[in-house]
Amino acid sequence: MKGIITVIGKDKVGIIGKVCTLLSDQNVNILDISQTILQGYFNMMMVVDLTYTNTDFVEVVDKLSELGKTIEVDIKLQHQDIFDTMHRI
Repeated sequence: MKGIITVIGKDKVGIIGKVCTLLSDQNVNILDISQTILQGYFNMMMVVDLTYTNTDFVEVVDKLSELGKTIEVDIKLQHQDIFDTMHRI
């Protein structure tokens, strides 16, 4: 199963490292990643593969959300098919 992760917030050192460490700890593979910083605001989008995680999807969502609160950014994880459906023109 693939998912889409978005991370948005004020830029600071360590955002990518902390998100990637959490994903690695959950055995979630990063397939693609794009990040940009615009006038001090950090924006990252990741396509991830959750096939090999032993953690329930909702628990991964919760862990990412908690990490976001800790590092003061907004982190969201959605199933790729739901994300695609929501963003069709």
